Amino acid sequence: MQILLISGISGSGKSVALNVVEDAGFYCVDNLPPSLLAELITTLTREGIPSAAIAIDTRSAHQLNNLPDAILKLRTEGHDVKVLFLTASTESLVARFSETRRSHPLSHRLGLDKEPGDRLSLTECIQEEREILSDIQLIAQVIDTSDLSANKLRAWVKDVIEIGHTPLTLMFESFAFKIGVPLDADFVFDVRMLPNPHYDPLLRPLTGRDEPVIAYLKEQPMVQEMFDDISQLISKWLPAFKRDNRSYLTVAIGCTGGQHRSVYMVEKLAALFKEQEQVLVRHRRLP
Repeated sequence: MQILLISGISGSGKSVALNVVEDAGFYCVDNLPPSLLAELITTLTREGIPSAAIAIDTRSAHQLNNLPDAILKLRTEGHDVKVLFLTASTESLVARFSETRRSHPLSHRLGLDKEPGDRLSLTECIQEEREILSDIQLIAQVIDTSDLSANKLRAWVKDVIEIGHTPLTLMFESFAFKIGVPLDADFVFDVRMLPNPHYDPLLRPLTGRDEPVIAYLKEQPMVQEMFDDISQLISKWLPAFKRDNRSYLTVAIGCTGGQHRSVYMVEKLAALFKEQEQVLVRHRRLP
């Protein structure tokens, strides 16, 4: 069975992700206690259901310690199990809770034995939730939704569920330093020192995917030197990540605006590594 476990920080978009996979034909369950996971999969397998998406989060916090072992057992039984973890910056989460006027799920569970004046604030609840879910985040494909539209999040979730069963998925992601470093990055490379097409009026409206920008950057020796250094480092250490049983590795490349240099570098790296690895490409600042 194809199994997608969805977890993450409250307010980061888990409901959007669950709706996407439901539309893709997955049997979906929200807020399943981890102790019931094996029983549910056994039942669904017996009924011939080929794919299921299950949301597990801090609403079942007291059972989360057992989740990594449950995932390992399912994989041992031959199931294709992926784990998707959604997160966002604290500032983004606070804004979202303010817009919806909903309380954080942990504010009730952690405040039952406290006086009203001693209960945790929203930011304290978010930090507590990050700590509770930290072990799950380590084994998951992470998506930072801080600056993502709902449509872009839907597209990225579709990419995740379409990935075949592979030992490791290599993610190349471009971003803008002026927005901030994405929380889902394992490696971060800064290419702001490279020549910037932004200062050419003809290239400014284009992106690192457009041929005039590609031709401009190809002519710059520093760009090729930086590409060689990054690609050699990834090639050197990728086997170590595989030996560590990592399922996902995200390499984030940043420039000032996330439009030209970082996009070009991501596309070039993806083209190199896709011949030997399962590769996904993300551009945070492009439509």
